[in-house]
Amino acid sequence: MRINLPGKVGFGTAPLGNMFRDIPAQEALDTVEAAWQNGIRYFDAAPFYGAGLAELRLGEALAACPRDEYVLSTKVGRLILDEIEDTGSRDMGEKGGLFVHGLPNKVVYDYSADGTLRSIEDSLKRLRTDRIDYVWIHDIAQDFHGENWLDVFDVAMNGAAKALTRLREEGVIKGWGLGVNKVEPCMLTLQRADPDGFLLAGRYTLLDHQHALEQLMPACAQRGAGIVVGGPYNSGILAGGEHFEYQKATPEMIKRVQHLQAVAAQHKVDIKAAALQFSLAHPAVAAVIPGASRPERIAENLVLAAAPVPAEFWLALREQGLVAANAPLPGI
Repeated sequence: MRINLPGKVGFGTAPLGNMFRDIPAQEALDTVEAAWQNGIRYFDAAPFYGAGLAELRLGEALAACPRDEYVLSTKVGRLILDEIEDTGSRDMGEKGGLFVHGLPNKVVYDYSADGTLRSIEDSLKRLRTDRIDYVWIHDIAQDFHGENWLDVFDVAMNGAAKALTRLREEGVIKGWGLGVNKVEPCMLTLQRADPDGFLLAGRYTLLDHQHALEQLMPACAQRGAGIVVGGPYNSGILAGGEHFEYQKATPEMIKRVQHLQAVAAQHKVDIKAAALQFSLAHPAVAAVIPGASRPERIAENLVLAAAPVPAEFWLALREQGLVAANAPLPGI
């Protein structure tokens, strides 16, 4: 697999950018420290998360940690400017309101080659490091760019993708791919470029995996392209929250989750453990990166990823049509 990560559970830093709530700075730093103390050595960030706030906090928290002991990824496609704007009026496509508690710096799209290099330089400063291992082209999909997303995709392939390929060839980065919430741009990228993998959020989960399973997962497995599964709890609904796809869950989605929870209760399984282990069971998956904004969640996620789950539970999900018939299941 071309995505080489230390361990199967990493740390997604979107919550450190004050996603959904205004997180005290010390709580954010303590959460990263808890990740480090619990052995997590892969951290993923993005300029988008709180307009640079997540990167700043992650950089501060990791400043004293030996750089050779952890793997770091971030994203390109948005630049954070010195100009100030109203955080509540930002264009976030279908994801409005995500980071209203983030920094007020203006965020602009830029998928050009020059914009990509500038984005990396800015991230290096915020992260207080001399290198980034993996770089994901962020959100070149319909959920952020609407019906014009293919035009944006073309710009990114001709700009960011070529720049990142050159950086990989020069040994500046280990690899690149997309960081998206949709399957379609990943499939197109496999046709047009040579990515090392993808950070796919919310599309290979216990709750939502059929579309990715049809083509993307086998294509990645065949080419050795690794999948980092972001959002394994689908924005929190599989962890007791109210959000799916970063918005309040619909009644239909709530009903499906309740069905999953009922089967889990019958077999005395924590639904969060099932969510993490389902995503990890596919051979194309390099790691899962559940987000956390409270220190106690880190150890909990690691325990859940290794918790015993009986085969009967997985078979019951398959029999009741709650997982795809051809989805790889842990231990089966």
